[in-house]
Formats: sequence, structure tokens, C-alpha cells
Amino acid sequence: MREYLKKARPRSRETDEAVARTVERILADVRSGGDAAVRRYSEQFDRWSPPSFRVSPETIREVTATLPERVRADIDFSRDQIASFARRQRDSLAEFEVEAPAGVVLGQRLIPVAAVAAYVPGGRYPLVASALMSIVTAKVAGVSRLVACSPPVADGRGIYPATLYAMTSAGADEIYCLGGVQALAAMAYGTETIRPVDMLVGPGNQYVAEAKRQLFGVVGIDLLAGPTEILVIADGTADPEVVAADLLGQSEHGPTSWAVLVTPSRALGEAVIAEVERLLPTLPTREVAAESWAANGEVIVVASDEEAVAVSDEYAPEHLEVQTRDPRWYLERLRNYGSLFLGEEATVAYSDKSVGTNHILPTGRAARYTGGLWVGKFLKTVTYQQLSRAASIRIAPVVARICQLEGMLAHGVTADLRLRKYRG
Repeated sequence: MREYLKKARPRSRETDEAVARTVERILADVRSGGDAAVRRYSEQFDRWSPPSFRVSPETIREVTATLPERVRADIDFSRDQIASFARRQRDSLAEFEVEAPAGVVLGQRLIPVAAVAAYVPGGRYPLVASALMSIVTAKVAGVSRLVACSPPVADGRGIYPATLYAMTSAGADEIYCLGGVQALAAMAYGTETIRPVDMLVGPGNQYVAEAKRQLFGVVGIDLLAGPTEILVIADGTADPEVVAADLLGQSEHGPTSWAVLVTPSRALGEAVIAEVERLLPTLPTREVAAESWAANGEVIVVASDEEAVAVSDEYAPEHLEVQTRDPRWYLERLRNYGSLFLGEEATVAYSDKSVGTNHILPTGRAARYTGGLWVGKFLKTVTYQQLSRAASIRIAPVVARICQLEGMLAHGVTADLRLRKYRG
């Protein structure tokens, strides 16, 4: 049995429907109006209407020169960590060709997507690391044209300088100072000045997520990333202050973020609630974190480690921390999560910024059926086949009979034709 020491409030669907209608209108306008519609929405939402939305090499050089050396070094370190992990992922995949049975050659190729747009959010926080997560991973996969876009900062100076440097350092081929639904529509449909891409990736707010949902099919997408999530499994050996800090660390993302503690220790659950209340007033982002925790925070007491696994797999969280006596016991049993953090020493912030694993992860229980962004998302796994005439003669009768079973008689004709031709 589970006991809620704190439970989240129910969420209304009305907001989601209003967002969907707004996104649908913007996409339609950009598809028909091109650059003019993009500029109109950029002026409306971002008060941004430069001569060109594309960032020039001169601007990139000027902005890079203003950044402290330590900032550039930290971004480059994070880039190299992400690239190293992505290369290991790429090396774990393989093309192959087999002959089985004789005369039937079957093969697999890995072909990179040709053109990808990486959306890097601005908004409340300029997510510098998001530029690295999407662009570096795509480049390691072999994507030849990487388009990066991000909204202007509030003071109208263009892309946040560290984000712009991260895009450049990661290897972006084109960079546009453009945000929101209008940016995704321009990249997906193309305009007079922006060539369309084949795939859209990257996190964003609810409008960005909804735009990706509606554009899927026109282009590919990585996944639909909603409000961020963290679930912590912790037992009586955990430090309540550390658990509370990690829960609040994700709560600062926004008022719709959710944070959950699952524990077999009622005493720990109560201690964590008290620590959250103690820590909240000390946080620079306390207003947002407090709103998020009040609406979406949960503390659940369970009867056993096995029940903790069951509850966690039911929630299928984006980020899953395990702070228990034996974290690797959970590694062998947990099934549904975006990324897993084993032990107190591993915190979500490490993966979010610099450790090397990707922070673009499934939310909204999507971890039940998918993982997060990885190098394989940018690779098309395609197949091919080549048969000898002898093999074609052997296969044709089987295929023709299956076509007969299905009633697909024209398919069967193609097999019968080869059988007659090759038998002579």
C-alpha cells in the first residue's frame, strides 16, 4: 500500500486545448505567409525584427570575444563530454550484411538524417547546455546540415551570448535568432530565406512541444518534451537535505514541473517535507520553485523496495534518482525512466549540464516506450536485399502462396512472373 504525505493537485485540460489552437493558427500562417508571417510573430511575441534572422559570422566572433575564458572552457568541456558519450553510442551500432539462406543477401545501413534543426530555449532560463545536447549529438551521428535557432534575450541584443557560443562550439552550420512556434514552422516548412529541414529536435515550453506534435509527419521529431520531472527513491539511509535540494532543483524550472519522493521510510518522508520548507526561502528562484512544489510535489510512503520500483515504473519519470543503501539493486529492476542517477553522488544537474549523457528526455510517462535523445535518433536504420536467380526461384512460390492467402493477387503476380522467367 502507498500513503501520500503530500499529493499533487489535478491539472486542467483547458489550457492544453487553448495552446493547441494557438499553435495550429501560427503554423498555418507561417506555412502560407513565409518570411512575412515569421517576422510578424517575432515582432508580436519577442519584439524582435532584425534585418536578417540569421546570425552572421561577424556577430558570432564579436559575441565570442566578450565571453570570459572560463565560460568558454566550461562549455567546451561539456561539449567534449557529450561528444565522447555520443561517439560510444555510435560505435555500439553497426551496419551488416549476411547471406542466409544461400543466394539471399540481406543488409542493414545506418544513414544520418540530412538536415536537422535544433531548437534551444530562451524564456525564463537561457538553456546553454541544450545547444550542446542536440547539436553535438547530431554532428557525431553525421548530420551534414545542422540549423540552430534560439529566441532573443529580453534586452533585444540577440541570442544569449553563452548560448550563441555553445551553438558555434558544437558545430552548428546555420544559426537563427528566432524563437517559438514561428521558428519551428519556418524550419519545418521553409520560407523564402530559410531552407526546410528533415527533423526538429530540442526542448521548449508548452507551445514548442505542441508545435512539434503538430509538425510531426511534415518532419521527424526527437520526442515531445513537456514540463520537467524528477522522482527520487530514497530509504532511511538518505540525507533529507540532499533529497529536498534535488527535488527543488527541478521545481525551479517552472510552475508545471513535478517532483516526487518515493520512500519506504515515513520518517524520511516527513524529514524531506520539513527540509523543503526550510530550503525554499533560501533559494534565489524560490517563487517559482514554491509554486511548483505546492502544486506538483508528492511524497509517497511505500511498504517495500519492490513497491518503490512498481510506483516509479508507473510514474515513468524523466529523471530518476536512487539514494538508497544499495542503488544498483534498483538498476537491475527499474524499467521506465528517461535517465537514472545512482547514489547521492549523482544528481540530475550533472547530466543536465556537463557529465555527458543527454538531458533531452521523455516526459509525461513516455519513458514507458522510449528513451531520450541519443545519437541513434539521427540515424535512419535502413535495410536492403539482393537475391540470386536460384534464391528468387526458391522464394517466389512461398511469397505467391502468402499473397494468395491475403488476397493481394497483383503482388503474387510479381512473384509468379519471376518464377516463370527464371525457370525458363
